[in-house]
Amino acid sequence: MPEFVAILDFGSQYTQLIARRVREHHVYCEILRCDTSIEELSGKKVKGIILSGGPSGVYEEEAPRCDPKIFDLGVPVLGICYGMQLGCELLGGKVIAAQHREYGSTEIEVSGEDPLFSGINSSTTVWMSHGDRVSEIEEGFETTAKTDNCPHAGIWHRESGFRGIQFHPEVTHTSEGSKILHNFLFAICDCSGDWSLSRFIEEKTAELKATIGSKNVVLGLSGGVDSSVVALLLDRAIGNQLTCIFVDNGVLRKNEREQVKGMFTDNYEFNLRVVDAPEVFLENLAGVTDPEEKRKRIGNTFIDGCKEAAADLDDVEFLAQGTLYPDVIESLSPIGGPSATIKSHHNVGGLPEQLGFKLIEPLRNHFKDEVRALGKELCLAPELLHRQPFPGPGLAVRIIVEITADNLDVLRNADVIIQEEIEKWEGYPGIWQSFGVLLPVQTVGVMGDQRTYDNVVALRIVESLDGMTANWICLPQDILASISSRICNEVHGVNRVVLDISSKPPSTIEWE
Repeated sequence: MPEFVAILDFGSQYTQLIARRVREHHVYCEILRCDTSIEELSGKKVKGIILSGGPSGVYEEEAPRCDPKIFDLGVPVLGICYGMQLGCELLGGKVIAAQHREYGSTEIEVSGEDPLFSGINSSTTVWMSHGDRVSEIEEGFETTAKTDNCPHAGIWHRESGFRGIQFHPEVTHTSEGSKILHNFLFAICDCSGDWSLSRFIEEKTAELKATIGSKNVVLGLSGGVDSSVVALLLDRAIGNQLTCIFVDNGVLRKNEREQVKGMFTDNYEFNLRVVDAPEVFLENLAGVTDPEEKRKRIGNTFIDGCKEAAADLDDVEFLAQGTLYPDVIESLSPIGGPSATIKSHHNVGGLPEQLGFKLIEPLRNHFKDEVRALGKELCLAPELLHRQPFPGPGLAVRIIVEITADNLDVLRNADVIIQEEIEKWEGYPGIWQSFGVLLPVQTVGVMGDQRTYDNVVALRIVESLDGMTANWICLPQDILASISSRICNEVHGVNRVVLDISSKPPSTIEWE
C-alpha cells in the first residue's frame, strides 16, 4: 500500500483541490469524513493528516469536529482555515468572529523557524477566505505568520505536531502554496512521493484479480474515457471473464451508438454486447422534468438493461463502472461530513437499492486528468482518450424540459452543428466540453417575414483540468456567429442561441 495522507473534510469548497494538490506531489491521499475514527486512521497507517476549511464557526453548537485524539497519533497535522481554528481550539486556543473579514488576495508576513515555510519569501501573497480568526493561543504555540488583520495567520504547536494556516495553499491564488504543501508532505511528514500511475496499475490489477477470482464481470461501457480505462484494467486482470455492455438509452448524441461500437470493434477484442433500449428509457422518462428524478430513472433502467444483457452469462457477480471521484463527491457527500450534495450521478446516487451485482469501481478515488494519464499508460486509443466528457444521463440533463423524441431531435441536430463549427477552431484541443442545452423557454422571432415562437439553445463551452472547477471560453466571434446562424437556419424549432458565460463554481458544467 502506498504511503497515505488523510484529508478530513469540514465542508470547504476547496477540499477536493487539496487532494488534487497532494497527488500532484505523487503522494496518495483520500478525503475522509471529518469524524473518521482514530482506529480507522491508525489502520491506514497515515503519514500525515490535513484538516480542511469549512463554512462553520468552531464556536457553533452544531459545528463539525474531529476526534481530539488525532494529536495522539504521532503524525503531523495541518489545519487549513477552519481546520486551523478547530485545531487551535482543541489545543486550548480561542477563536472569535473577526471585526474585519478577509476574502481574496492578502500579503502575509512569515516569521519563525517552522519548516512549513522553509524557502518561502518573508512576505508572500496568499488567498484568504474567513470571517473568524484565532485570537488567543496558549503556551506551547508559536506564531509563524501574520497579516494586519490576522495576528495568527500561521501557528505551530511543537509538542503535538499541529500546524495551522488561516489561508488556502491549495488554490493557485496563493503564490507559494504548492511549495508550502510540498514542505508539509516531505520536510514534515517525511513522505517519499513514490505514488505513481504505473504502480497504481500494477496494484489495481492484482487487487481486481484477487477480488473477482473465477467469477464474471459485466461493464457498463459508454465509450467515454472513464469506462474505457476500466475496460483495459479489467482486461489485464481477468481477460475473457469480462463482458462489456453498451446500453443505447435513447438520449445519446447523433450516431453515437454506431461510433462507439466502431471504435471498440476496430481497436479491441472485448466481448461487446449492445442493448437496444431507446423506447424503454423514453417511456420511463415520460413527463419527468425534475433532474434528480431523471438521473434516478436512467440509473434504474440502465441496471435493468445490463441484467437483461447478462442473463445468459454464467457466474456474473460483478458490475463494473467508470465512476470517478468528482461523481462520488457531487452525488453523495460520500464522506458523510458537511460537504453539500450537488447532484446525483446516475451511476452513484442514481442506482437502485437492490442492485443485484457487487460493484467494481477501480477509478472511484481518481480525478479525470489522472484517468486520462492512466489511459495513456494503458495505450488507450487516441480517439477514446481525448473524447470530451459526456454525462451518463446523456442529453436528458441537457434538455431542461420533458424528454421527448422531438426535443431530442432538436438538441441532437444543434449539437452536431456546434461540434462541426468548433472543431474548425485552432483552440479546440484545449476545450474540456462544448455542447448545447435546450432551455425551457420559447421566444418570439422572425423567419421569412413570419412570426415564430420557438426554442432557445444555450452554448456551454468550458476549459478545465479535472472537472472540479471550470472556466468558460469565449470562442472567436466568427465561430459563434456561424454556430448561431446555422442552428437557427438548419434546426427546425429553434430561433435563438445564447452563450453561457458562467464558471464552475458558482455554476456546474452541466445545467442539471
